[in-house]
Amino acid sequence: MSAMLRIVVAGVSGRMGKALLEAVANAPDCVLHGALVRRGSEWDGREVAPSVVASSDIPAVLAGADVLIDFTRPEATMAHLAVCERLGVAMVIGTTGFDEVSKQRIIQAAQSIGVVLSPNMSVGVNLAYRLLETAARVLNEGYDIEIIETHHRHKVDAPSGTALRMGEVVAKALGRDLRDCAVYGREGITGERDPSTIGFATVRGGDVVGDHTVLFAGIGERIEITHKASSRLTFAAGAVRAARFLHQSGAGFHDMQDVLGLK
Repeated sequence: MSAMLRIVVAGVSGRMGKALLEAVANAPDCVLHGALVRRGSEWDGREVAPSVVASSDIPAVLAGADVLIDFTRPEATMAHLAVCERLGVAMVIGTTGFDEVSKQRIIQAAQSIGVVLSPNMSVGVNLAYRLLETAARVLNEGYDIEIIETHHRHKVDAPSGTALRMGEVVAKALGRDLRDCAVYGREGITGERDPSTIGFATVRGGDVVGDHTVLFAGIGERIEITHKASSRLTFAAGAVRAARFLHQSGAGFHDMQDVLGLK
């Protein structure tokens, strides 16, 4: 096992990819082993770090790596997963928007490689999940629950993976299934609010990195649990932390709660 953690970063031409490159460069125990870009990218062949050239050749880039950190798109992540599984490379996956089939495929791959899958790698957000679990158990009657999230204009999925995960945490604490109680939009004459539902509101605009608020609205009081990210580096630092965790833990399926010891 190498003394240095050999990390490959996927999607290095994107905003998150660039933050990941910076986080790896700043980690004294890590080295950038390779950089992946999509086929046809203008970044293909560009040097992104000393002696590291971005490439779309997935097997060549991953050969000899310890961990791939992937914050790309579902279709790209699934292509990377197949090669990682074959080569024995662990994966830190921050990609969102997977369908159930893809999620099950990732869980299956974790039988042979280490995987951390989390819609948000931020330490603060993962602490917020724990706070939400406690709040939901205490405020289990007489409080309407709404989740409001705001992201930059370029984000392609809605609600965000983090907002959905917050909804899942709250629903589970209340003994509900989010698939049965989520409301993703309201328009027109909707009638009174069903108290068993969990509502979602999505805002897109500007360069907002990511704001999430879970509102517990009762009669005479409101409790809000909010996380605001001002830099993608917080997610990148969490991803590097997850890579270190996988380097020690071996095969298995994990989330950031495992990485941070919150379970």
